[in-house]
Amino acid sequence: MDTLILSRMQFAANISFHILFPTITIALGWILLFFKLRFNATGEERWMAAYRFWVKIFALSFALGVVSGITMSFQFGTNWPGFMETVGNIAGPLLAYEIMTAFFLEAVFLGIMLFGFSRVPNWLHTTATFLVAFGTLMSAFWIIVLNSWMHTPQGFEMIDGVAHATDWSAIIFNPSMPYRFVHMVLASFLTASFLIAGISAFRLLIGGEKDGVRTALKTGVTVAALLIPVQIFVGDMHGLNTKEYQPAKVAAMEGHWETGGNVPLILFAIPDQEARTNHYEVGIPNLASFILTHTWDGELQGLNDFVAEDGTELHPRVAPVFWSFRVMVGTGLLMLLVSWAAAALMMRRRRGVDGLNRPILYALVGMSFSGWLATLAGWYTTEIGRQPWLVQGVMTTKQAVADVPSPMVLSTLIAYLVVYALLLGAYIFVIFSLARRASRGQSIGTRVAPEPDKSPATVAAE
Repeated sequence: MDTLILSRMQFAANISFHILFPTITIALGWILLFFKLRFNATGEERWMAAYRFWVKIFALSFALGVVSGITMSFQFGTNWPGFMETVGNIAGPLLAYEIMTAFFLEAVFLGIMLFGFSRVPNWLHTTATFLVAFGTLMSAFWIIVLNSWMHTPQGFEMIDGVAHATDWSAIIFNPSMPYRFVHMVLASFLTASFLIAGISAFRLLIGGEKDGVRTALKTGVTVAALLIPVQIFVGDMHGLNTKEYQPAKVAAMEGHWETGGNVPLILFAIPDQEARTNHYEVGIPNLASFILTHTWDGELQGLNDFVAEDGTELHPRVAPVFWSFRVMVGTGLLMLLVSWAAAALMMRRRRGVDGLNRPILYALVGMSFSGWLATLAGWYTTEIGRQPWLVQGVMTTKQAVADVPSPMVLSTLIAYLVVYALLLGAYIFVIFSLARRASRGQSIGTRVAPEPDKSPATVAAE
């Protein structure tokens, strides 16, 4: 393998590991704020019990997200210098805005959020929780702005091969940004809600039947059940936007080779890029046309439209995009099924969490990290689907890669993979260890509970 392929693999490994943790913290911060506001309003200890446990998961996820993000950013210089040389006038400020919101907002108030409950007034602790949640959202906003601009670049001009900003509002609110941002935020809420529901179900199964656990479980299931239909709707709108601005990506997602109408929705196939056809194709007639054009006989561009006269393919590798898209959709449908089944059981006779049987609790435990799978599959779909472009229509990935010996890239790739595998295993182990210790009533870390001489109602009143 050459330097280009290895560098792409290395960046993919870094971004795949990094994205796992912001995907949790973006939404978990807001869910923690909800727990805190409910405690302030009711004075019920169950809300603060849920807050105390999940704020530790937030802190752990935040720490790994920050560390892996810093490592990932180094690669702009070590592996992809052409990127900053060409579009640094745009990418640089956007990354700087993200750093400012991440480190000057999240990091400052995270300390108060974690350690200040019994040391600062209750209103200040609640405010700190809000600012941390807001900081994570703004951090995600600027990253999505840059990523969306790379897919649908606007508001710039090229001078001597370098991009210069001409309209920052067009850069920030580029055509795909609203859809991509909302889609990612919803994905974060689904990831966090299934993690909360799964770990809470695990705590119930091992005997941690406490009000805080039940409250967290009900919250996780409810958020997931409500937001999945919204995510499906937003995903459809995002797909229509992608069809307009990146039709080659949509053609690869659908495994569609020839331009034409009455296009079937392919459920299963083995794409053959050399023969430019699909083998063992199973599809539903006309459904792809209906989904992407909202007419049963709508015309869609095929992959064969994206081949240069010299035979160069101007579309991505089909199989990875085709299959990652189906993994994302399949995981999303499974999340819909499990969350709705759990919600239906909770609504039956208004029994709440008591209505959940052991099979559904085990199913929720098994789905604890399903949001990660769906997010990674969606990320691979959109990022591999942009190839061969790094910035759509502006520069290719090949033009940005550094001239580094491939053995050097391979050695660092292996090192990253080993370290990330160990860290990911440790992260999951710690989460379940915290769940076991909390269910046994043992101390699980930093004390953020109210002072012993103050009741929850008193603290809430303050």
